[in-house]
Parts: sequence; C-alpha cells; structure tokens
Amino acid sequence: MIVLAGLALGVAWGGFLARKRGGNRLDIAQYAAGFGIAFMLLGLFVTIFVERALT
Repeated sequence: MIVLAGLALGVAWGGFLARKRGGNRLDIAQYAAGFGIAFMLLGLFVTIFVERALT
C-alpha cells in the first residue's frame, strides 16, 4: 500500500511541479513519470524497513 501511495503522490507532485514551471504536456508527463518512479522506490524501501522492524 505504501508503494502505491508513493506512486500516486509522486505523479501528482511531478505533474503539479511541471505545470507550475510552465511545461507542455510532454514535460508534465515526464515529470510525473520520474517523480512517480522515485516516490514508488522510496515507498518500497519504507515498506521493507517497516516489515523488517516489525518482525
């Protein structure tokens, strides 16, 4: 669940940031994909850490 939340948050933040900086549709899509992947990986590491901490 944390991974999917990270993906959604990253896509939203990346799209917002690109739109704020005046990017076109492709810029917004690229920022959304990049931030989505980065936040998804961060969520994966958080999930692994939490799972190992609870066992």
